[in-house]
Amino acid sequence: MPQDFYFLLLPGFSSMGFISAIEPLRVANRFAPDLYRWHVLSADGGAVLASNGMSVNAEAALQVLPKGATLLVVAGFDPLACYSPVLHHWLRRLDHDGVTLGGIDTGSFVLAEAGLLDGYRLTLHWEALGAFKESYPQLDATQELFEIDRRRITSAGGTASIDLMLDLIAQAHGSELAIQVSEQFVLGRIRPRQDHQRMQIASRYGISNKKLAHVIGIMEQNTEPPLNTLQLAEAIKVTRRQLERLFRLHLNDTPSTFYLRLRLEKARQLLRQTDMSVLEVSIACGFESPSYFTRSYRARFARCPREDRAVGAKGAVLAG
Repeated sequence: MPQDFYFLLLPGFSSMGFISAIEPLRVANRFAPDLYRWHVLSADGGAVLASNGMSVNAEAALQVLPKGATLLVVAGFDPLACYSPVLHHWLRRLDHDGVTLGGIDTGSFVLAEAGLLDGYRLTLHWEALGAFKESYPQLDATQELFEIDRRRITSAGGTASIDLMLDLIAQAHGSELAIQVSEQFVLGRIRPRQDHQRMQIASRYGISNKKLAHVIGIMEQNTEPPLNTLQLAEAIKVTRRQLERLFRLHLNDTPSTFYLRLRLEKARQLLRQTDMSVLEVSIACGFESPSYFTRSYRARFARCPREDRAVGAKGAVLAG
């Protein structure tokens, strides 16, 4: 019997993550007919707009799914905007009925809100990871490309959905078929789940110095509270002056101003992707003084935090 995949599309969903999940199933059927079937659902059974403005028709609304099926929630900006008691109870019922549940891009927010990710490994798009951890600190969210943990399947979205599906195809029908499917997409290799979602720090910033890349990674992992310059220097076994020289030589910057920008970028993501108050965001990003946070934010983004949150919310609605 073919394996059934159901995709619940939420307004503003990522079309890249969605298509990248379906195409490997389609290609697998070319080489071995009738392995997979896929179905598109929406909350009301109507068409759904993706974040790029494209409209996708749904086959049905929320319905009973057969045991053994897989449901993947596909989301994008503001994944909980359409969350409702009806959706909550439907997802809980599917879990009770033995349906495998998953999320693509920010679909993990929906499953987490329904209390269906407790005790499972999960992943989601790196840009939303900080906001997710603030909202659900008890959950085991990773930075992997995808996670398969018993009856929970999650993907970071984008092309990571291809890697997820290739892994599932290999598990069910062998690596040879997965390689055949992969070659149809002109992929250089099949990425394992442990691959990085983002470019390595050295590539991202165009640097080759290993100590500098190391200390930037430490900064990214320590925004609450931030480390001081001496602590950063000691972490990579250099003097404070040597650390400052590294930043000046390779980035034409200072450690403190670079670190400040990282924390402000995280603050912007939290403001736009969570309902945390401005005060809570400032604390989460290591700002002990709300007034200093507001001044720094305005200097960086030309808007105060509340104004920028309003602009970001409007942009997400327009994109959806």
